[in-house]
Amino acid sequence: MKKQVCNHNTIFKAVILAIVPAVLGWGAVALSNPTQTLDLDRFIDPETCAGCHYEIFEQWSNSMHNLAHKDPVYNRVANFLRQGLFDQAEIDEAESCVKCHTPVGVITGFPEKLSDDLSKTPAIAAHGIQCDYCHSAVDVQKMFNNGLVLEPGYGEDDPGIKHGPFDDAEPDFHEAAYSPLHESAEFCGTCHDVKHVTFGTDLETTYTEWKNSPYNSDDPDERITCQGCHMYQRPGVPATATTERPENPGSAADYSMERPHIFTHYFVGANSGVPASFGDSEKPDMAKARLQHAANLDLDLSNLDKNQLGIIVSNTGAGHSLPTGLADMRQMWLEVIIQDKNGTRIFETGILDDKKELPENTLIYRTVFGDGKGNPVLNLAKAREVLHDNRIPAKGQAKEMITLDRALEKGSEIQVRLLYRSMPQKVLNLLPGEPLGPLPVVEMVRTSHTL
Repeated sequence: MKKQVCNHNTIFKAVILAIVPAVLGWGAVALSNPTQTLDLDRFIDPETCAGCHYEIFEQWSNSMHNLAHKDPVYNRVANFLRQGLFDQAEIDEAESCVKCHTPVGVITGFPEKLSDDLSKTPAIAAHGIQCDYCHSAVDVQKMFNNGLVLEPGYGEDDPGIKHGPFDDAEPDFHEAAYSPLHESAEFCGTCHDVKHVTFGTDLETTYTEWKNSPYNSDDPDERITCQGCHMYQRPGVPATATTERPENPGSAADYSMERPHIFTHYFVGANSGVPASFGDSEKPDMAKARLQHAANLDLDLSNLDKNQLGIIVSNTGAGHSLPTGLADMRQMWLEVIIQDKNGTRIFETGILDDKKELPENTLIYRTVFGDGKGNPVLNLAKAREVLHDNRIPAKGQAKEMITLDRALEKGSEIQVRLLYRSMPQKVLNLLPGEPLGPLPVVEMVRTSHTL
């Protein structure tokens, strides 16, 4: 195999490959490499990267990117939903999760599908979304289902060009090139928009939600990309639209130049449970802080004389819908408790039962998929349509009106909490074998009022 020569011409070519899609607005990007296959030995183990980028490596360790392949919730639920399928189109979708959860494995030949023996996944591929995968990206072939095109080097002896946000980096171990692709929301969107591999149903739309939001502004002072929040966050800095997002001064590598901002690599999203299960004590708190700066709650008491209580939920901090991602599984709901002046509970909704499951009358924000005939489906492999989507868009609001069966007397107390967890316990309770969960329930925001 002919090795890549790391000279100025290849650097220039890589920069052009990154710039052209940005100029064309991605829609005109040719499907130049729809079936890219690479040898595993072209990729570098993240432990090697840690030799120079130790601080960034530590941030990434136990992140949701790092744990994408090892996440026990993903693995057990995905494999459970794969069982019992007979329709080949549905099987193909169920098998395809590895394309984003184990991308180096998929692009190098193993695993090819979810039902492969994942315990045999090569060590480098088992690191999930990792250094050499992201920093070898040079192009986008499609804006969903992991559409990145890679040009990695040839292992540690010839690591090739690594692409990133700096135009003056001079590393010793590998070549470096500036890539506007890595500063764009489109880079993240290639995995954070997901379509059913056969039916084309939009299963996850985080990138599209951002693209259609006010944060995707032509005004550079108003524009905030994915990186502008998720790669500014660090302990003590939630970095949402409702908080300051100060730059993170430092150096990208040991003994390299100081810069005004080094993009952080914690990648916690809203998941506090999985990093905690791997012994991480820092990232769970970061995930909670992010959730606690994402939304506001307000009460509308103007119709209490008609026994109606209004609740307004505002998405004030997220650059996408609340919740986002796998939104048929993510749970964001309202817990409402009303007590009379004696402390007796006279109304409640959104209260977890003894099995940690939610009652049917819960005010919950989510996507509901259908089988193409109007029937809801639990398994997204069967998702031929979207039946319902009441999630709250970026800078949007949802107003709920609760009808009470009695007038509230003076001294009554209204308590409302907006709560979140990353997976329904009802699904986890269906899993065979050792019980999984309960997953953490995070209070995003609360409000109360005494009449």
